[in-house]
This record gives sequence, C-alpha cells and structure tokens, in this order.
Amino acid sequence: MKNKEIKIFSLLIGLFLLFYFMPLNSDLFTGAIFSGLLLLHEYAREHVLTCLVPAFFIAGAISVFLKKDFVLKYLGSKAKKVVSYGVASVSGAILAVCSCTVLPLFAGIKKRGAGLGPAITFLFSGPAINIAAIFLTMSVLGFKIGIARIIAAILIAILVGITMQFIFREKTEEGGLFLEEDKGDKNKKSTIFVFMLVMISVLVVNGLQINAVLKYSLMGVLILASVIIPIVSFKKEMNREWLKETWSFTKMLLPILFIGVFIAGFIMPFLPNELIENIVGSNSIVGNLVASVFGAFMYFSTLTEIPILQALISKGMHSGPALALLLAGPSLSLPNLLVVRGVLGNKKTFVYMLLVIFYSTIAGLIFGSL
Repeated sequence: MKNKEIKIFSLLIGLFLLFYFMPLNSDLFTGAIFSGLLLLHEYAREHVLTCLVPAFFIAGAISVFLKKDFVLKYLGSKAKKVVSYGVASVSGAILAVCSCTVLPLFAGIKKRGAGLGPAITFLFSGPAINIAAIFLTMSVLGFKIGIARIIAAILIAILVGITMQFIFREKTEEGGLFLEEDKGDKNKKSTIFVFMLVMISVLVVNGLQINAVLKYSLMGVLILASVIIPIVSFKKEMNREWLKETWSFTKMLLPILFIGVFIAGFIMPFLPNELIENIVGSNSIVGNLVASVFGAFMYFSTLTEIPILQALISKGMHSGPALALLLAGPSLSLPNLLVVRGVLGNKKTFVYMLLVIFYSTIAGLIFGSL
C-alpha cells in the first residue's frame, strides 16, 4: 500500500472510530458533525482557492523547473559549512518535500556522502518549511506565527545539525555526492526565476490588507502572467510535466487535508477549555515541553497540523506551545523515528529526538514571551 493510501486509510479509520463510539442520538454528536462541516466549509471558502491552489502550482513548478541535484550537491564534504548548513536549512521549501518524501532523500544524501550535520539539518527542515504548509499557516493561524515558524524552523534545523555533528563528530566521506555542474542557459534560468516570483506574488498580494478591487485586479494580472509565461517560454513537455506534478500534489494532499479538517472540527466540542488551558494554556516550560513531546510522537499528515492547532488555539492554547507543536510535529513522529533509526541507529536517533524537543520547547518559550 502506498504512503498516500496509508494516510487516507488511517484518517478514515480514526473518523470511523469517532462515529462508532459516540451515541447517534447525542446532541453533542450532532453538534460535532455540524462543527466539522462548518470548519470544512470555512477552509474550502477561505483557504483552498486563494492559498492552497497557488501553493500546489508553485510546488509542482519547484519539482519540475528546479533540479533537486542542484541543491543536494551542496551538502557534501567539499562544501563550505556555511553553504552546506544554509542550503540544508532552506531546501525543504526549495524541494517542496513533505514528511514522507524527506526520509528517502535524507537516506540518499547520507549514503552518498553528506555530512551528519547537514543531513540532519535537511531532515528536520524539509517538512518544517514545506511551502504549502507555510502559506496555509499564514492564512489560517496568522502572519506572525507563520513568520515565526519559518525563522524558528531554519534556526532549529541548523542548531540540531551542528549539535549532532559536535556530539558524534562523524567523519564525512569524500566525494560521491557532487554532481556535474548544471550549464543550462542563463536566460532560461532567469525566466524560471521570474515565473516563480510571479506565482509567489499571487500569494503575497492575497495576504495584503488593501482595497478589494485593487487586490483582485493585481491577482488577476499576476495569474494571467503565470499562465502566459510558461506558454511562451517553456516547451509543451515541461508544461505538461508541471501540470502533472501539480495534480500529483493536489490529489495527494487535498483529500487528507479535508479529512483532517473535518476531524479537527468534529473533536472541537469534545475538548474542554479548562483541560487545554491547564496544560498548554500558558507560556510555561511545562506547557511548551508537553506540546513538543506530543508533536514528537503524534503523526500529522502534511498540512493537517494546522486545522488541529486552530482547534486547540480556539480552546485556549497559548501561542508559545502552539509554535512548539508546529515545529516538532511535522518533522518528528513515531513512524518517522523508526525509519530514521534504520539509517542512524538507536543512539543518534534518540539524541536527535531529544534535541528537536529541547529546541522546539525553547523556541515556543521565546515566541510566547514576545
């Protein structure tokens, strides 16, 4: 069974269990269904068309027009530390990887000669700054926590990588990772850069608090430009591949997100405000630590951490623990750790988990106090 099918099947099983154990004649049950449908309606109306659809097109373009090898070759032994850690910390956005995609990439670059530090940095950063998740975070949870997620994820990724390298002092194999330099046409690269910038601008303009007529006029122009540029500048085969990759991201993530959104809305009536407030309702060490540990072991399908956090925040979760969960959750999970254990072994995997929990807790404390 494929990863996508496993995710959907797991979410459906969870939904079935919720329905099965709740009495059908319960007013609370009816309210929970209504709450789930209401949240799903809100997402479909406010976030899918103006946020997720452009993000899926951007993710598809990243997969087709930006070569993964161009990024991965900078993680090897010959690269300068500043370059290798810098590239590894932002490559999740550049490569548009999710929590399932990053594992084979991590194993591959580690096997082919990437240093332990940069490889770990890449492992954490990949899912944490997934481009679709970042835009949805800003759209749903707010610009402030979205920016905090980007900055904290990059810094924590580098800190975890450097700490792992310092603790274990693993020697890096020479060669193996470096590939032949891409000598593509500079004009083509410039066109791709402009094309990506135009599509990202659609999301930026959508988030601006300006006159509605001006906003949607600008978005219309940018969308038109993002259609014309590939038709005029790129080959039909590349455009078809772009659309294929975009559709692949959409069908992989959107059904899972919708199911996750409904479940998040469904469980909201069952979450006592007092329980949330007592555990993660304050910016305390315990609150941030609990959120980080919960995120480290709980499995979140890509993007579903956002509606779940939205539900928790509405029940009284503090912004500090919210960021801690947002950092530890996408990058760690019990299935993720089992796979990493097969690559790094028990000791390194355990230390990696502790470092992610520790740094996520600190980041939550700092953000919550701002």
